[in-house]
Amino acid sequence: MSEITAHGEKKLVLASGRAHPELAEEIAAELGTELLPVSAYDFANGEIYVRSGESVRGTDVFVIQAHPAPLNNWLMEQLIMVDSLKRASAKRITVVSPFYPYARQDKKGRGREPISARLVADLYKTAGANRLMSVDLHTSQIQGFFDGPVDHLMAIPLLAEYIRSRVDADNVTVVSPDTGRVRVAEQWAERLGGAPLAFVHKSRDLTVPNQAVSKQVVGQIEGRTCVLIDDMIDTGGTISGAVQVLKNAGAKDVIIAATHAVFSEPASRRLAESGAREVVVTNTLPIPAEKRFPQLTVLSIAPLIARAIREVFDDGSVTSLFDGIA
Repeated sequence: MSEITAHGEKKLVLASGRAHPELAEEIAAELGTELLPVSAYDFANGEIYVRSGESVRGTDVFVIQAHPAPLNNWLMEQLIMVDSLKRASAKRITVVSPFYPYARQDKKGRGREPISARLVADLYKTAGANRLMSVDLHTSQIQGFFDGPVDHLMAIPLLAEYIRSRVDADNVTVVSPDTGRVRVAEQWAERLGGAPLAFVHKSRDLTVPNQAVSKQVVGQIEGRTCVLIDDMIDTGGTISGAVQVLKNAGAKDVIIAATHAVFSEPASRRLAESGAREVVVTNTLPIPAEKRFPQLTVLSIAPLIARAIREVFDDGSVTSLFDGIA
């Protein structure tokens, strides 16, 4: 029996949607490559058209898309991109969604509610994605929603390294905005030299979106610098309220650290007026000039995503990027 053996090398291709081209270009620069030429535009009725400008047959494609407002448009564009690449015979397609769409809808809090985060995973799979990559999912259980490999990247090392240069390690307390993120706060505390923990008790009305009331802090924070951590800041109401609770309880000053700067109105104003010394976020989402304020510091997530993409392409270990705890 005669056989035909292919001797071609693997090819890595980066494709980007239109939501956050700056981040995609940074990732491409970190990898020493260029973005795939893509033609994308909207029809008059809002339909989205996408077509790659070069052949992707047999390639390993990473489809990068951020999901700021209007989130549904950018999600649909990414799904259409994945479908077009699948039909163009890409060998493997990895969806890179630094901010996972609908991540907060990961369970049923009440009867008749959807689990939209699972729906998004199903949409990615149906469109043709073989793999999913995201940064700081709202809850780790979302990894189980996608029927395939999921690379859950963590921004904690990046944020903590910066924060460490801004505080006195002997006088810092890590504060979780609620009891649900205490495990994440423990990882923060470890990276800040074993800092003590505290958390803010808050209540939420499930029938009212984007609204929670911070009530009191549990833990020793008087006279200390508090690092208030969270995965995302949307309207800024909860995190700003937590700053006031900490200040009223005697905190020396407060630094806010979060991965995803959603910054829906009036977040920028609330954060600027909250009394926080600094607000540190990453660029998983674009932050336009009108949403920036003096206390804001934006760190680039591009090097981390680029390293993870390289590990996936080389069949390496993404977990190794996080000391084996990812």
